[in-house]
Amino acid sequence: MVEFIRRRAGRPPGPHEPTETRERLLDVAADVFADKGYHGTAVDEIVRLSNSSKGAFYFHFPHKQGIFSALLAHLVDRLIGRIETRLAMAPDPIARLDLALSIVVDAFGQRRRLARLLLVEAVGLEERLVGIHARFITVIAHHLDDAVRHGAIPQQDTELAATAWMGALNEVVLRWLYAPKPQPLEDTLPSLRGLLLRSVGATIPTPPVTNLD
Repeated sequence: MVEFIRRRAGRPPGPHEPTETRERLLDVAADVFADKGYHGTAVDEIVRLSNSSKGAFYFHFPHKQGIFSALLAHLVDRLIGRIETRLAMAPDPIARLDLALSIVVDAFGQRRRLARLLLVEAVGLEERLVGIHARFITVIAHHLDDAVRHGAIPQQDTELAATAWMGALNEVVLRWLYAPKPQPLEDTLPSLRGLLLRSVGATIPTPPVTNLD
């Protein structure tokens, strides 16, 4: 989980404020939120496990929701940044859409806590959850628009299509998270990619080889 947290997360540091404290608080918060859920997490526990103080916590973050929001924002930044970096090397619009789907499924499948934080623990914080979904929808819609411009898929409502993609992905990952004996999430990718790409009128390409390292 720690590798998904960008440095200097939370409020920008002041001239005498050590960034190490903020990073340590966020590192610990990621684990505690993932293990105990948003509502089961206490600021006191984050403070204790980070070997910090309440004064330091409230200097960086106004409240529990503040550190949770900062954590989610930077997790999403990191994942979307990784997606866009990888997509820049894809040869065509359909390959980029296919690769984006594969990267997200692989990221969630290999980092179950990441999926839980982004898709489960944000439930109840509607504004934050809608914002997370909207960012992924924007990325998908952008690449769908590119595919339309290149004639790779028919003209269509790309925002609606992207919303449907996000809904399908969200449901697949949630079912996996709550399954008593889940199979690897990556096992769903062949069927999922086929369904989603066909839904926008795309020709199904050869599955991409992904490597998140």
